[in-house]
Amino acid sequence: MEILGKILGSPARVKIMRLFLLNKTKGFQGVDIAKRSRVTADAVRKEIKLLISSGFIKKHGQEYIFDSNFKYKIEFETLLLSSENLDKQVILDNFKKIGKIKLFLVSGIFIKNKSSRVDLLIVGDKLSKNKIEEGVKKLEAELGTEIIYAIFDTKDFVYRLNMYDKLIRDILDFPHEVVLQAKELSTHALKKS
Repeated sequence: MEILGKILGSPARVKIMRLFLLNKTKGFQGVDIAKRSRVTADAVRKEIKLLISSGFIKKHGQEYIFDSNFKYKIEFETLLLSSENLDKQVILDNFKKIGKIKLFLVSGIFIKNKSSRVDLLIVGDKLSKNKIEEGVKKLEAELGTEIIYAIFDTKDFVYRLNMYDKLIRDILDFPHEVVLQAKELSTHALKKS
C-alpha cells in the first residue's frame, strides 16, 4: 500500500480508487467515500476532482460512480486489486492487540477466491470484539470492500472442529492461507477430517 501511495501520489487516492473498482456499479456521496475509505473530507474533495478529470469516476446526480468507459480500467484493476499488494504480516498487524490469537487465516478476497465463506478467521482467547471490528474497518478502508470474518474462542473452535461444523469445514477444506497458528492448533489437528 505504501509503495502504491507513493507511485500514485497519495495513499488516499489508492483507497478511493479501490473503493470504486470493487464497487463499480455503486454510487457514493462524498461523506460515504470519506467514511468507507477512512480519508478526511478535504482529501476526498481533492481526490474526487482529480479522479473526475482523469475519467476514472463521474458524477451521477448527488453521487460519484466508477466510469465504466475508463480507458485503463483493466490495468488499474490489476495494479490496485492484486492480493500481492497486501502483505499477510501487515494484515495480521491490524489485529495485534485484540487478545491471544491462536489461529489467524485469510481466504476470500485476500487470496482472490470469491467462493470462500469468509475472508478472515480469527481464533483465540480473551478476544476484544471492538478491537477486531476496528482492525476490520481499517482493512476495509485499505481494500475498498467489506470483509466477511468469523471469530471463535479456542475452546468453541476446537469443539466445532471435532463436531465437523459446516462453517469450520467450509473454511478449512477450501483454499486459505494460515498466517498465524499456535502449537495446540497444529496443522495436523486442523486437517483432522
